Amino acid sequence: MKMDTSKTSSRRKQRKAHFSAPSHLRRVRMSAMLSKDLRRKYGVRSIPIRKDDEVQIMRGHFKELEGKVTQVYRKKYVIHVERCTKEKANGQTVQVGIQPSNVFVTKLKMDKSRKAILDRKGANKTDTAAAADPMSTSSMAGVD
Repeated sequence: MKMDTSKTSSRRKQRKAHFSAPSHLRRVRMSAMLSKDLRRKYGVRSIPIRKDDEVQIMRGHFKELEGKVTQVYRKKYVIHVERCTKEKANGQTVQVGIQPSNVFVTKLKMDKSRKAILDRKGANKTDTAAAADPMSTSSMAGVD
């Protein structure tokens, strides 16, 4: 049953929206999980992937390979990771595209805008976690 009448549930329209999405929306869709220690540090589960992030591949032929992101190919919804190459029949090596959902970020390339994104997303998590947990010490401070 359709819950939101302002959105379509048509497969055809969803696919059209996905494959004809503009670059700024593709960036958000091309997000990757953070590693457990980064998740603990920033309080954020995933972040849009970016060139020069270091990732580890979880699925596919290159499973468990770690490397730096050399290119984020938004047109094809893939990323290129260093040392993820294959050899063509004529001997030329080409980069293999990896889907961002099949990797997790082990090291972030940090700059001013990235820090602001992490601070904003992390602050939202801590605010909602405190509000959702009725037994937290801050919400039960005056109760005795």
